[in-house]
Amino acid sequence: MKSKIFKDRAEAGLLLANELAHYQLERPVVLAIPRGGVPVASPVADRLRAPLDVIIVRKIGVPNQPEVAMGAVGEDETCVRDEHLIKSLGISDAMFDALMLSEFGEVERRAHRYRKLVPRVDIGGRTVVIVDDGIATGSTALAAVRVARAHGATSIYVAVPVCSPEARRLLLYEVDDLISLQTPDRLLAVGYYYDDFNPVLESEVETILRTPREPV
Repeated sequence: MKSKIFKDRAEAGLLLANELAHYQLERPVVLAIPRGGVPVASPVADRLRAPLDVIIVRKIGVPNQPEVAMGAVGEDETCVRDEHLIKSLGISDAMFDALMLSEFGEVERRAHRYRKLVPRVDIGGRTVVIVDDGIATGSTALAAVRVARAHGATSIYVAVPVCSPEARRLLLYEVDDLISLQTPDRLLAVGYYYDDFNPVLESEVETILRTPREPV
């Protein structure tokens, strides 16, 4: 079966919203991974009648293998560690802490920008739907899942237009469910499945985040 090619992120978000409408999610909060996940998440939040927020995360990559996450950081100085991986690779606490502090700096920079637009939604005790425009390795999505869990989310779903089978297997260990419109046997690149995969501008993110949403 030929993989669906989405017109753009907005169309992908509408199709994803239709799929999520079949789920009975209690008091959901939609968390978009900026920037590409924001225009996908917007119609999802509308359809679920849920507040839309961003989840600002940075994965802490293994030295010389930055795509492999050995931890993640988020707002409020939240940090999660993959203790098994850290130990197996012989990563010292000093090395981990140095990388962690560097990533915290980027989280703070992004949080300063986005929190002027939207206050952070308290997800403690809530159902969270994490949305991005696609997942290749799964490292960033996994970072978002672990940070959301650390912030008190009780149920976590990941929803994307397209996901690699490897990332799907990785994430299903840590989420209630992963919803993907397409899971090709071999994911060439996320952008391949879109006619328009131009970078999302900050102005577009700001416009979406300023749009009135359902009350928390």
